[in-house]
Amino acid sequence: MIYTEISKLGNYRGIGTYLDLAIEYLVSHPLDEIVAGHYEIDGTKAYMNVFDYETIPEEECFFEAHENYADIHMTVTGEELVGVSDISKVTVKSLDRDADLMEIEGPVEHYMKLSPGKALITLPEDAHKVKLSAGPPAPVKKAVVKVFMGSR
Repeated sequence: MIYTEISKLGNYRGIGTYLDLAIEYLVSHPLDEIVAGHYEIDGTKAYMNVFDYETIPEEECFFEAHENYADIHMTVTGEELVGVSDISKVTVKSLDRDADLMEIEGPVEHYMKLSPGKALITLPEDAHKVKLSAGPPAPVKKAVVKVFMGSR
């Protein structure tokens, strides 16, 4: 897990080819005016989805992990918490290899607060619970860059 300012993402170049591409994209494409939708960066190896939703209580949140993809989480407007646990500390309830999606259960080790300007990179070893309310449920616009890190 990497928790930093979006403006400092360049410090994390060199971890992976597609992560470097995603960072370059984010450095050259400010999120200020972005609208909900799908944005291509490099086909299935790096792409961004932008969502508009309302945060929800933790008991309603989905806990997930990925075998082959990292996620770069950033809120454009609003705030949310993201719960993160090392994959070794939780249980995989189900695995969909085609979707690269594991459903997770277990305790959250860390809560990271996302607000505009912050970035949270969850790597394949990081289970993450998203859309958590940072207070009362509130609207959020969030960008998530999916970055291929695996060998498939």
